[in-house]
Amino acid sequence: MVAALELYLDTTATRRLRTLWRALEAEGIPTLASLQDSKHRPHVSLAAASRLAPDEVVAALGDAPLGRGLALDMDFVGQFVGRVLWLGVTPTPALLDLHREAHERLAKGGIEVWEHYRPGRWVPHCTVSLRVPNPLMGPAVRRCLEILPLRATVTGASVTDHANDIAHPLPG
Repeated sequence: MVAALELYLDTTATRRLRTLWRALEAEGIPTLASLQDSKHRPHVSLAAASRLAPDEVVAALGDAPLGRGLALDMDFVGQFVGRVLWLGVTPTPALLDLHREAHERLAKGGIEVWEHYRPGRWVPHCTVSLRVPNPLMGPAVRRCLEILPLRATVTGASVTDHANDIAHPLPG
């Protein structure tokens, strides 16, 4: 199971990413569009863990700004071990400050997150696929490059855990 603190993107960026997902799916490359009954939406995760209780996250974050209005530039394609394909978000000072503050508040609230999402280790990204078939990785990367660069604006945030039907929008 994966629970995450997700940042959501403006309508134009979301449409472009969903178009990318559909194009990849048509080529036999599974994306977040077909994962967990299509519950996913394009996002950038600030934190992830096996479990995140929405009420605890809300209490820990308090009045912290969650990036609304923050511009995100996706300028490159990346891959994590395990055939995970993503669009890289340029790590601007504003994004890194938002990330650090969120993690400081989560830690003070006793909320543990996965190590690779913590400040200093986190790679800002927008996941495209969690399981690209090896022979299709090259075509998938080329398809992703077709939509770059992509500028997005953060419009909201949520604690999500699709396996447990949790999608809890955060205030602010």
